[in-house]
Amino acid sequence: MGTLFVVGTPIGNLRDITLRALDVLRSVDLIAAEDTRVTRKLLGHYDIHTPLTSYFEHNKLQKQDVILRALEKGDVALVSDAGMPGINDPGYELIRAVIQAGYPLRVVPGPSAPIAALVISGLPTDAFLYLGYVPRRPGERRRLFRDLLEDSATLIFLEVPHRLRESLQDALDIFGPQRQGAVARELTKAHEEIVRGTLEEIHAHFQATPPRGEIVLLLEGARKRASRESVDEKTVRRLVQALVENGIPPSQAARIAARALNVPKRKAYELLVETPEEQNAR
Repeated sequence: MGTLFVVGTPIGNLRDITLRALDVLRSVDLIAAEDTRVTRKLLGHYDIHTPLTSYFEHNKLQKQDVILRALEKGDVALVSDAGMPGINDPGYELIRAVIQAGYPLRVVPGPSAPIAALVISGLPTDAFLYLGYVPRRPGERRRLFRDLLEDSATLIFLEVPHRLRESLQDALDIFGPQRQGAVARELTKAHEEIVRGTLEEIHAHFQATPPRGEIVLLLEGARKRASRESVDEKTVRRLVQALVENGIPPSQAARIAARALNVPKRKAYELLVETPEEQNAR
Protein backbone atom coordinates (compact mmCIF):
# COMPACT_ATOMS: atom_id res chain seq x y z
CA MET A 1 0.00 0.00 0.00
CA GLY A 2 1.36 3.38 -1.02
CA THR A 3 1.17 6.80 0.61
CA LEU A 4 -0.19 10.02 -0.88
CA PHE A 5 2.24 12.87 -0.26
CA VAL A 6 0.66 16.34 -0.45
CA VAL A 7 3.59 18.47 -1.55
CA GLY A 8 3.87 22.26 -1.50
CA THR A 9 5.68 23.75 -4.49
CA PRO A 10 6.99 27.28 -5.24
CA ILE A 11 4.54 30.09 -6.02
CA GLY A 12 7.03 31.81 -8.30
CA ASN A 13 10.66 31.46 -7.35
CA LEU A 14 11.77 27.88 -8.12
CA ARG A 15 14.30 28.02 -5.27
CA ASP A 16 11.46 28.20 -2.73
CA ILE A 17 11.17 24.44 -2.37
CA THR A 18 12.26 22.30 0.55
CA LEU A 19 14.89 19.61 0.39
CA ARG A 20 12.29 17.14 1.67
CA ALA A 21 9.90 18.07 -1.15
CA LEU A 22 12.63 17.36 -3.71
CA ASP A 23 13.38 14.02 -2.06
CA VAL A 24 9.71 13.04 -2.17
CA LEU A 25 9.25 14.10 -5.80
CA ARG A 26 12.25 11.97 -6.75
CA SER A 27 11.22 8.92 -4.75
CA VAL A 28 7.50 8.50 -5.45
CA ASP A 29 6.23 6.31 -8.29
CA LEU A 30 3.87 8.95 -9.72
CA ILE A 31 3.23 12.69 -9.45
CA ALA A 32 -0.34 13.93 -9.89
CA ALA A 33 -0.11 17.53 -11.09
CA GLU A 34 -2.75 20.21 -11.63
CA ASP A 35 -0.90 21.33 -14.77
CA THR A 36 1.78 18.95 -16.04
CA ARG A 37 3.36 21.73 -18.14
CA VAL A 38 4.03 23.83 -15.05
CA THR A 39 5.27 20.89 -13.01
CA ARG A 40 7.59 19.73 -15.80
CA LYS A 41 9.42 23.06 -15.55
CA LEU A 42 9.98 22.50 -11.84
CA LEU A 43 11.06 18.89 -12.31
CA GLY A 44 13.36 19.81 -15.18
CA HIS A 45 15.00 22.52 -13.09
CA TYR A 46 15.92 19.90 -10.46
CA ASP A 47 16.60 17.02 -12.89
CA ILE A 48 13.71 14.91 -11.62
CA HIS A 49 12.25 12.32 -13.99
CA THR A 50 9.31 10.87 -12.04
CA PRO A 51 6.28 10.00 -14.24
CA LEU A 52 3.50 12.59 -14.31
CA THR A 53 -0.26 12.42 -14.64
CA SER A 54 -2.69 15.32 -14.73
CA TYR A 55 -5.28 15.93 -12.04
CA PHE A 56 -7.37 19.07 -12.41
CA GLU A 57 -10.94 20.34 -12.15
CA HIS A 58 -12.24 18.89 -15.41
CA ASN A 59 -10.77 15.40 -15.14
CA LYS A 60 -10.79 14.92 -11.37
CA LEU A 61 -13.49 12.23 -11.32
CA GLN A 62 -11.86 9.91 -13.85
CA LYS A 63 -8.35 10.57 -12.51
CA GLN A 64 -9.29 9.78 -8.92
CA ASP A 65 -9.62 6.12 -9.85
CA VAL A 66 -6.29 6.21 -11.70
CA ILE A 67 -4.52 7.66 -8.68
CA LEU A 68 -6.19 5.29 -6.22
CA ARG A 69 -5.08 2.33 -8.36
CA ALA A 70 -1.55 3.76 -8.40
CA LEU A 71 -1.61 3.90 -4.60
CA GLU A 72 -2.25 0.14 -4.53
CA LYS A 73 1.24 -0.33 -5.95
CA GLY A 74 3.30 2.60 -4.63
CA ASP A 75 3.60 6.18 -3.45
CA VAL A 76 2.05 9.18 -5.20
CA ALA A 77 2.78 12.90 -4.79
CA LEU A 78 0.04 15.48 -5.30
CA VAL A 79 1.13 18.95 -6.44
CA SER A 80 -0.74 22.02 -7.67
CA ASP A 81 0.34 24.73 -10.11
CA ALA A 82 1.84 26.63 -7.20
CA GLY A 83 1.70 26.56 -3.42
CA MET A 84 -0.12 23.99 -1.32
CA PRO A 85 -2.47 21.52 -3.01
CA GLY A 86 -6.09 21.63 -1.88
CA ILE A 87 -6.25 25.44 -1.77
CA ASN A 88 -8.48 26.57 -4.64
CA ASP A 89 -7.95 23.39 -6.61
CA PRO A 90 -9.61 19.95 -6.61
CA GLY A 91 -6.84 18.47 -4.46
CA TYR A 92 -9.06 18.37 -1.39
CA GLU A 93 -11.46 16.01 -3.19
CA LEU A 94 -8.64 13.58 -3.93
CA ILE A 95 -7.46 13.85 -0.34
CA ARG A 96 -10.95 12.98 0.90
CA ALA A 97 -11.13 10.01 -1.50
CA VAL A 98 -7.73 8.76 -0.31
CA ILE A 99 -8.82 9.02 3.33
CA GLN A 100 -12.04 7.15 2.60
CA ALA A 101 -10.09 4.44 0.78
CA GLY A 102 -7.85 3.99 3.81
CA TYR A 103 -4.51 4.97 2.29
CA PRO A 104 -2.02 6.88 4.45
CA LEU A 105 -1.42 10.58 3.86
CA ARG A 106 1.65 12.71 4.54
CA VAL A 107 2.03 16.46 4.09
CA VAL A 108 5.19 18.15 2.86
CA PRO A 109 4.51 21.83 3.68
CA GLY A 110 5.59 24.59 1.36
CA PRO A 111 4.78 28.09 0.12
CA SER A 112 1.27 29.52 0.19
CA ALA A 113 0.39 32.79 -1.55
CA PRO A 114 -2.40 33.80 0.89
CA ILE A 115 -0.17 33.31 3.95
CA ALA A 116 2.85 34.95 2.30
CA ALA A 117 0.71 37.97 1.41
CA LEU A 118 -0.78 38.17 4.90
CA VAL A 119 2.52 38.26 6.75
CA ILE A 120 3.93 41.09 4.63
CA SER A 121 0.71 43.09 4.35
CA GLY A 122 1.14 44.91 7.65
CA LEU A 123 -2.43 43.94 8.59
CA PRO A 124 -3.28 42.02 11.78
CA THR A 125 -2.40 38.32 11.63
CA ASP A 126 -3.98 37.14 14.90
CA ALA A 127 -7.26 36.35 13.13
CA PHE A 128 -7.78 36.04 9.39
CA LEU A 129 -10.36 34.65 7.00
CA TYR A 130 -9.37 33.19 3.64
CA LEU A 131 -12.21 33.29 1.11
CA GLY A 132 -10.66 32.19 -2.18
CA TYR A 133 -11.41 34.15 -5.32
CA VAL A 134 -13.56 37.27 -5.12
CA PRO A 135 -16.94 36.49 -6.75
CA ARG A 136 -16.84 37.44 -10.42
CA ARG A 137 -20.42 38.70 -10.56
CA PRO A 138 -20.83 42.24 -9.22
CA GLY A 139 -24.00 41.49 -7.26
CA GLU A 140 -22.49 38.46 -5.53
CA ARG A 141 -19.30 40.37 -4.82
CA ARG A 142 -21.11 43.28 -3.20
CA ARG A 143 -23.34 40.96 -1.16
CA LEU A 144 -20.29 39.14 0.16
CA PHE A 145 -18.56 42.40 1.07
CA ARG A 146 -21.68 43.62 2.89
CA ASP A 147 -21.88 40.34 4.81
CA LEU A 148 -18.25 40.83 5.89
CA LEU A 149 -18.57 44.50 6.81
CA GLU A 150 -18.39 43.90 10.56
CA ASP A 151 -16.07 40.89 10.58
CA SER A 152 -13.01 41.73 12.68
CA ALA A 153 -10.68 39.24 10.97
CA THR A 154 -8.28 40.27 8.22
CA LEU A 155 -9.93 39.21 4.95
CA ILE A 156 -7.86 37.45 2.29
CA PHE A 157 -8.95 36.94 -1.32
CA LEU A 158 -7.41 35.89 -4.59
CA GLU A 159 -8.23 38.07 -7.60
CA VAL A 160 -7.49 38.20 -11.31
CA PRO A 161 -5.99 41.34 -12.88
CA HIS A 162 -8.91 42.28 -15.13
CA ARG A 163 -11.36 42.37 -12.19
CA LEU A 164 -9.15 43.92 -9.51
CA ARG A 165 -10.25 47.50 -10.20
CA GLU A 166 -13.93 46.55 -9.98
CA SER A 167 -13.38 44.65 -6.74
CA LEU A 168 -11.44 47.55 -5.24
CA GLN A 169 -14.22 49.96 -6.20
CA ASP A 170 -16.86 47.78 -4.57
CA ALA A 171 -14.68 47.33 -1.48
CA LEU A 172 -14.13 51.09 -1.28
CA ASP A 173 -17.87 51.75 -1.58
CA ILE A 174 -18.90 49.19 1.04
CA PHE A 175 -16.04 49.16 3.56
CA GLY A 176 -15.35 52.87 3.23
CA PRO A 177 -12.37 54.81 1.84
CA GLN A 178 -10.39 54.72 5.09
CA ARG A 179 -10.47 50.94 5.58
CA GLN A 180 -6.89 49.65 5.34
CA GLY A 181 -5.90 47.04 2.82
CA ALA A 182 -3.13 45.62 0.70
CA VAL A 183 -2.62 44.11 -2.71
CA ALA A 184 0.21 41.61 -3.12
CA ARG A 185 1.13 41.00 -6.74
CA GLU A 186 3.52 38.49 -8.30
CA LEU A 187 4.87 37.29 -4.96
CA THR A 188 8.44 35.90 -5.04
CA LYS A 189 8.79 36.80 -8.74
CA ALA A 190 10.95 39.44 -10.40
CA HIS A 191 8.16 42.04 -10.46
CA GLU A 192 6.82 41.45 -6.95
CA GLU A 193 4.79 44.42 -5.70
CA ILE A 194 3.04 45.15 -2.41
CA VAL A 195 0.65 48.10 -2.33
CA ARG A 196 -0.50 49.06 1.17
CA GLY A 197 -2.72 51.85 2.44
CA THR A 198 -6.35 52.88 2.59
CA LEU A 199 -8.73 51.45 0.03
CA GLU A 200 -8.94 54.92 -1.48
CA GLU A 201 -5.15 55.00 -1.95
CA ILE A 202 -4.94 51.44 -3.30
CA HIS A 203 -7.80 52.06 -5.72
CA ALA A 204 -6.11 55.22 -7.01
CA HIS A 205 -2.82 53.36 -7.48
CA PHE A 206 -4.35 50.70 -9.72
CA GLN A 207 -6.40 53.23 -11.63
CA ALA A 208 -3.10 54.76 -12.69
CA THR A 209 -1.20 51.47 -13.03
CA PRO A 210 -3.01 48.55 -14.71
CA PRO A 211 -2.68 45.42 -12.55
CA ARG A 212 -0.93 42.34 -13.90
CA GLY A 213 0.02 38.89 -12.69
CA GLU A 214 -1.19 36.80 -9.79
CA ILE A 215 -2.89 38.86 -7.09
CA VAL A 216 -3.85 38.52 -3.42
CA LEU A 217 -6.25 41.14 -2.08
CA LEU A 218 -6.33 41.77 1.67
CA LEU A 219 -8.79 43.91 3.63
CA GLU A 220 -8.48 45.04 7.21
CA GLY A 221 -11.12 43.64 9.53
CA ALA A 222 -13.62 45.88 11.29
CA ARG A 223 -11.97 47.74 14.12
CA LYS A 224 -13.41 48.14 17.57
CA ARG A 225 -16.07 50.76 17.49
CA ALA A 226 -14.83 54.24 17.99
CA SER A 227 -16.56 56.70 20.27
CA ARG A 228 -19.42 58.47 18.59
CA GLU A 229 -17.72 61.83 18.89
CA SER A 230 -14.70 60.67 16.89
CA VAL A 231 -16.55 59.68 13.69
CA ASP A 232 -16.42 62.29 10.95
CA GLU A 233 -19.80 63.12 9.38
CA LYS A 234 -18.30 62.92 5.90
CA THR A 235 -17.27 59.32 6.56
CA VAL A 236 -20.76 58.40 7.71
CA ARG A 237 -22.37 60.11 4.71
CA ARG A 238 -20.06 58.43 2.19
CA LEU A 239 -20.66 54.97 3.64
CA VAL A 240 -24.43 55.24 3.79
CA GLN A 241 -24.59 56.75 0.30
CA ALA A 242 -22.41 53.96 -1.08
CA LEU A 243 -24.68 51.34 0.46
CA VAL A 244 -27.74 52.95 -1.11
CA GLU A 245 -26.00 53.15 -4.50
CA ASN A 246 -25.38 49.41 -4.24
CA GLY A 247 -29.08 48.67 -3.86
CA ILE A 248 -29.58 48.78 -0.09
CA PRO A 249 -32.82 50.52 0.96
CA PRO A 250 -32.13 53.86 2.73
CA SER A 251 -33.39 52.77 6.14
CA GLN A 252 -31.36 49.55 6.05
CA ALA A 253 -28.30 51.42 4.76
CA ALA A 254 -28.56 53.84 7.66
CA ARG A 255 -28.80 50.94 10.10
CA ILE A 256 -25.73 49.17 8.61
CA ALA A 257 -23.66 52.36 8.60
CA ALA A 258 -24.74 53.24 12.12
CA ARG A 259 -23.77 49.81 13.40
CA ALA A 260 -20.44 49.81 11.54
CA LEU A 261 -19.41 53.30 12.67
CA ASN A 262 -21.15 53.35 16.06
CA VAL A 263 -23.30 56.38 15.36
CA PRO A 264 -27.04 56.82 15.92
CA LYS A 265 -29.14 55.41 13.07
CA ARG A 266 -31.14 58.65 12.96
CA LYS A 267 -27.93 60.59 12.43
CA ALA A 268 -26.85 58.32 9.58
CA TYR A 269 -30.25 58.66 7.91
CA GLU A 270 -30.23 62.44 8.30
CA LEU A 271 -26.83 62.66 6.62
CA LEU A 272 -28.14 60.53 3.76
CA VAL A 273 -31.17 62.69 3.00
CA GLU A 274 -29.42 65.99 3.65
CA THR A 275 -29.62 68.46 0.77
CA PRO A 276 -26.42 69.97 -0.71
CA GLU A 277 -27.39 73.30 0.83
CA GLU A 278 -27.66 71.70 4.28
CA GLN A 279 -24.30 69.99 3.78
CA ASN A 280 -22.63 73.28 2.85
CA ALA A 281 -24.14 74.95 5.88
CA ARG A 282 -22.30 72.60 8.23
